[in-house]
Amino acid sequence: MALAAEELLSTAILATASSVSRAPWTTTSTHSNSITYNFSDRLPTTMVKRDPRNQQTQYRFGIGEWYGKSFVHLSPEERKRYAELQFAGGQQSIPLCPFLSSQENPVQCSKKGGVCSLRSYERSGSDQEVAPDRRGSTIRTVCPIRFEEANEIYRWIGEVILDDPSAVALGQVNFLERVPLIGDPIAGGSRTLREVGRIDNILVVPDTKPLQWCAVEIQAVYFSGPNMHSHFEEIRTHNGPSLPFPKGTRRPDYRSSAPKRLMPQLQIKVPTLSRWGKKMAVLIDEDFFSAMGRMEAESDLSNCDVAWFVVGYNDENDTIHLQRRKVAFTTLENSVDGLIAGRPPAQAKFEEKIRTRLQALSKT
Repeated sequence: MALAAEELLSTAILATASSVSRAPWTTTSTHSNSITYNFSDRLPTTMVKRDPRNQQTQYRFGIGEWYGKSFVHLSPEERKRYAELQFAGGQQSIPLCPFLSSQENPVQCSKKGGVCSLRSYERSGSDQEVAPDRRGSTIRTVCPIRFEEANEIYRWIGEVILDDPSAVALGQVNFLERVPLIGDPIAGGSRTLREVGRIDNILVVPDTKPLQWCAVEIQAVYFSGPNMHSHFEEIRTHNGPSLPFPKGTRRPDYRSSAPKRLMPQLQIKVPTLSRWGKKMAVLIDEDFFSAMGRMEAESDLSNCDVAWFVVGYNDENDTIHLQRRKVAFTTLENSVDGLIAGRPPAQAKFEEKIRTRLQALSKT
């Protein structure tokens, strides 16, 4: 009789426990949807593992190219070796930069971390597989030296602006001379003028009179979010042959790269170049160009101040190669409009925002 009563009580407890959403017991089970018992109170417990199929696919930017090599096609051992370099202090052997090096002149990579470009990756919600973003995983250039591959950009600019693909590129040419500052002490006599501004490159055809040349500005994109250190650590500790999912949320920051960095460079340099009858070539990648506002293009080189040379990347087999995409001719004014990619509102609309902010302050 007592045994039957105990069985009835156990059945009632089991039925009640199955409907309780917040049970006070714990479990030691590691199996999905398995039932265990805590024998101190004879209550069943259930551990339900979260079904990854119910999770959405995640997207993050990670390394596209590392020391000139496609991250996707690096072996797990190569990825770990490159990651270890970032934690080795001054003892590491820095790989060569493939875009500047030649057999006669090997050049070590000078960019901290060695990341040439970023690309978007996805982690599937169904099986947690990591792969390049299937929606589109174009290469975003974060190191300006990445554009130097095989000197293709200089041949292209030379063909279009100077009518000579063999024009010579001169790097970092000083452009501005320092003027006396308000805070400088007044001193008699002449003083040496210091040069304070530079043009990234000058492309010149030697032995021409008058000298045939143009200016070249190269602009990679900055990224916002955490620095790459956490991503390097994730790569270093990742096990198995699969791709590691980028640690931390990053994105290309075209607002910082375009109106805050590139636009002032053009506003400072282009007016003088135009007075001299010279053109400014600007080199960017296709995603940078797509992030700019629409610009009114000039049909002929002679009518432009700025020539935009837009490159892309061909990701085939295990290598990524730079490719020509398009050239656009614009005036300086239209270039600035494209870089700002915005327009001011009507005064009344802006002042309404001010009133709204004032009302919010008065309520606090």
